[in-house]
Amino acid sequence: MTQSASRVIPASLQVNHVTVRYNGAPALDDVTFGVDAGLRVAVVGPNGAGKSTLFKAIVGLLPLTRGEIRIHDVLFGAHQECVAYVPQREEVDWRFPVTVSDVVMMGRYGSLGWLKRPGKRDREIVARCLEQMGVAHLAKHPIGDLSGGQQQRVFLARALAQEPHILLMDEPFTGVDVPTQEATLTLLDQLLAQGVTLIVSTHDLNLAAAHFERVLLLNRRVIAYDTPERVLTSENLRRAFGTHAMFVEGNMIVDECCPPDEYTTVQAPSVETLKR
Repeated sequence: MTQSASRVIPASLQVNHVTVRYNGAPALDDVTFGVDAGLRVAVVGPNGAGKSTLFKAIVGLLPLTRGEIRIHDVLFGAHQECVAYVPQREEVDWRFPVTVSDVVMMGRYGSLGWLKRPGKRDREIVARCLEQMGVAHLAKHPIGDLSGGQQQRVFLARALAQEPHILLMDEPFTGVDVPTQEATLTLLDQLLAQGVTLIVSTHDLNLAAAHFERVLLLNRRVIAYDTPERVLTSENLRRAFGTHAMFVEGNMIVDECCPPDEYTTVQAPSVETLKR
């Protein structure tokens, strides 16, 4: 895929009865869903619901206890290079001594193969992706010297450089500034126009309702998977968040990870948002 008018090869993802266990306990339990080519899917659920585990399983970073994952109707592995993954910032060792340009070039390694060096086209793609994400002026800077928003943009540029058919993004809107959030949403629109399938985890239910065609509500199992207006109902959210969730004047208040008297407040999507 280049930044021309051409579209990528349509990709579909099928997750079939996937179970992933940690120390004998299921992090994912019999998860099944499919994503048609060119859709935007938001993955939402409480902390510990298995959202990050799902992404890592899809890209092969975690072994499956049971089940299978298919891309282009082929078992995962044959098309591994067409899936790009942007992890949460907390999972990255920012002290690793690499430059911004080096990080983005990592997105080209799947296309280069073993013992091959980047060529002119690879360098052009990296430069274009840096420019697209507004970080070209930081190309020679160490990645650890950047702000959180800048680091996020660099990882988005790396994903772009991979020329993916499917892009997985784990909490890309958390802990970044407003310009980076806006740049990320703009990028999602651009990739959708190019036929890229997008799967993004987020805690922002309003954002999920307003910007995604499908929502996967997850709590180790699939609670619901459909359009936002069918998934983000009070009943489904209570099923996902359990007794930790209560609704007050349109806000869902969740006590799931914090000391006493500290809560996480999630804005429930309004009727107007769900009708968009």
